[in-house]
Amino acid sequence: MADLPTRISLDPAVYGGTPCIRGTRIRVCLVLDLLVPGMSDAEVRAEYPELTRDDVLAAIAYGAETSREDVIRTSQK
Repeated sequence: MADLPTRISLDPAVYGGTPCIRGTRIRVCLVLDLLVPGMSDAEVRAEYPELTRDDVLAAIAYGAETSREDVIRTSQK
């Protein structure tokens, strides 16, 4: 799984540099948005057959890593 970070690309020519699965125009945020409501990685891959299981895991890992950098406030207490 050490190659997971290499599966993500940030190319200014593709969606203005939005993180995508390398070699595709599938944005990391799309993969995460599909997983959040409960879609399984197998269902995501069925919807986007060019993705592999490692691509889905890379999207999750990328999301986890970026969450360490930014804090998103979800509610005020």
